[in-house]
Amino acid sequence: MPAGKIMKALSGFYYVKDEDRVVQCRGRGVFRKQKITPLVGDYVTYQAENDQEGYVTEIEKRKNELVRPPIANVDQAVLVFSAIEPSFSTSLLDRFLVLVESHQITPVICISKMDLLSREQTKEIEQYAKEYENIGYIVLRSSAKWEDGLDTLIPYLEGKISVFAGQSGVGKSSILNALRPDLDIKTDQISSSLGRGKHTTRHVELLSIGTGLVADTPGFSALEFSELELEELPFCFPEMVHYGEQCKFRGCLHMNEPKCAVKSAVEEKKIPEYRYHHYQQFYEEIKSRKPRY
Repeated sequence: MPAGKIMKALSGFYYVKDEDRVVQCRGRGVFRKQKITPLVGDYVTYQAENDQEGYVTEIEKRKNELVRPPIANVDQAVLVFSAIEPSFSTSLLDRFLVLVESHQITPVICISKMDLLSREQTKEIEQYAKEYENIGYIVLRSSAKWEDGLDTLIPYLEGKISVFAGQSGVGKSSILNALRPDLDIKTDQISSSLGRGKHTTRHVELLSIGTGLVADTPGFSALEFSELELEELPFCFPEMVHYGEQCKFRGCLHMNEPKCAVKSAVEEKKIPEYRYHHYQQFYEEIKSRKPRY
């Protein structure tokens, strides 16, 4: 039985790449009965009379999957956040990082529009960048106008399935256009009244960039922690995993427990205060979530 990877999903069709061939397929009815939807990124087996009339027959086990955007087997998420217009938001970045960590996807932080900053603003953004690097994250500085800035991103895309995500209007489509000018992805100007761009991407598709594949998607449209449990939250903050090993109580949630090494690290400025503050916010958000029945 031939096999390949789903590269695009559009209007009930799945475009399966099998070496140099792309076969247009539909999903078997059995998937609907089992409430399984084939996803972009899936490794599948299929049968086809020709390149236009095929059926996906089996889906291999996924290493991960995202609901919004609907994509499977993602290796890393390039989180694109602008240094300015819209302003850099550590709160939103930390929310994205928690979502990515909870799916065991490696994050790469890309701060765009660095060319628009004043000297003072550059100093502030560099301070944030260093704090995230100290945690262990990869932080790239770029601009769609800087070719060398984008060149630093390309090695991280090689041989991987990457999803781009981040604020609207930060330049995700512009960066993809700069990486592959032939794509000519539509970009919208930022709405001055909303302070954010309009989503310009309508379907999920994997695009070849070098030896890697990049998902052209609207990014994460669901930013709630609907699937994350309280006990899992500390493991989505690498620095808390590090210092948490020294907490007095096993399973410490770093909130009200005595002799908490994480809280001590915050007081000693080993963990940025805003990171811990966001952790507390996310903790309360998950705690107050309505139970699912």
